[in-house]
Amino acid sequence: MPKAVKAKAKAKAKVENKVIHPYSRKAAYLARDAAKHSRKEKSKSEKAQRLNLIREKLLWFQSQLDAEKLEYTKKDACEIIERYLHRFDDELEQIELANSIKGRQGRLHGSREAAIKQTIERERIQFEGCGFEIPDIINSKHLRTFREWDGDMRKLPNIKMRKVSAKGSESKHNAVQEVHIEEEQLLDSEENEVSQDSDGDELLGDD
Repeated sequence: MPKAVKAKAKAKAKVENKVIHPYSRKAAYLARDAAKHSRKEKSKSEKAQRLNLIREKLLWFQSQLDAEKLEYTKKDACEIIERYLHRFDDELEQIELANSIKGRQGRLHGSREAAIKQTIERERIQFEGCGFEIPDIINSKHLRTFREWDGDMRKLPNIKMRKVSAKGSESKHNAVQEVHIEEEQLLDSEENEVSQDSDGDELLGDD
């Protein structure tokens, strides 16, 4: 091995093995970098979870479509939403039945029951207020696209959504627009952090 290459490898190993003082500026920089990476990974996981919930919701609404129906009215959409808001009725009934057994101590599936009721309450408030988000089945063109959707996550941006309210207000967008907006805000925040870090730590030594 040439002397120059050997010396370079030795110097690199020396740097890698050097202990960084826990209170040094470099240690603080590495800690911030690790925290930023952790937040980014958490955001990715949360985004994947949100997209999966959207997919499950869309598949439920797709399963409710009448093959003979070419278009839906707002009244039709409201009726489907009402069925959606009652999708947990059987599960809640089973939980209630299990807890009605005499002699049982404590309440079974309490956390699951609470989560379901909170979800239903939140969705009910949306439906009776600013609007509950569903695939746009009122527009015949969007309905056709939704019927043809095969559940592929990559095609979610093609599914147009509509907020339907029991009061009458409506708005439209696509199935992942809101998720993309949140992602852009996160990226902007991370870029600002990187800019701030580089201003103070670009020329840091190992102190």
